[in-house]
Amino acid sequence: MTQSQPTIVALIPARSGSKRVPDKNIRPLAGHPLIAYTIAAARQSEIFTDVVVSTDSQTYADIAGHYGAEVPFLRPAEIAGDHSPDIEWLESTLLRLQQKGRQYDCFSILRPTSPFRPSETIRRAWQAFLAETGVDSLRAVEKCTQHPGKMWVVRGQRMTPLLPLGPAEQPWHSSQYPSLPEIYVQNASLEIAWSRVVFEERTIAGNVIMPFFTEAYEGFDVNNPYDWQLAEQLVQNGEASLPHITQPIYS
Repeated sequence: MTQSQPTIVALIPARSGSKRVPDKNIRPLAGHPLIAYTIAAARQSEIFTDVVVSTDSQTYADIAGHYGAEVPFLRPAEIAGDHSPDIEWLESTLLRLQQKGRQYDCFSILRPTSPFRPSETIRRAWQAFLAETGVDSLRAVEKCTQHPGKMWVVRGQRMTPLLPLGPAEQPWHSSQYPSLPEIYVQNASLEIAWSRVVFEERTIAGNVIMPFFTEAYEGFDVNNPYDWQLAEQLVQNGEASLPHITQPIYS
């Protein structure tokens, strides 16, 4: 990272209250806790001034520290619940870092549930963000597999299309997938934004957002038991690679 470039901090959110896969952020995948792969990718990308984990758990903090991340403080319980919006922990973290004299031009949210996101992906996103002018943020997206044009809202014994678009004689819900407009869905692999969007607008993304198109398994997200089984299978079969970790397995 050259002196002329903006400074950027990696922020890895890892609260301890996961319900669908308990403690998924520290559950072992190929030996190491899941969060270790995101920490490794962030450090190996060499674009970040600091790599900071936001967690409400001292156990998580100890694990994060073992793998080379920093946990300067624990996240308060009141902003670590199932329904706590990202802006709460993000704003709190940046403000508390600022109070310690640590300010960053930009931040990147790297969620631990995307273990197949390598350092090269992070570097590619950062360069794309720096090359674009007039944007508030960048967000990872991929082409959706289930098109919203074929989704319905159900009320009792009646339903209506979620997107009542297209000509009456050929509505989207009755069209072949290739004939529908390309639609992209966000994934959890990464976000990059200017810190001002938090301080000036109290949002995590601002209003002008550029896409970052993930490839292959870069955007794979572990959210439920099926995802976890698939992740293990991808590793065992060599279909997806995890970032290399030099630390011994945490015990």
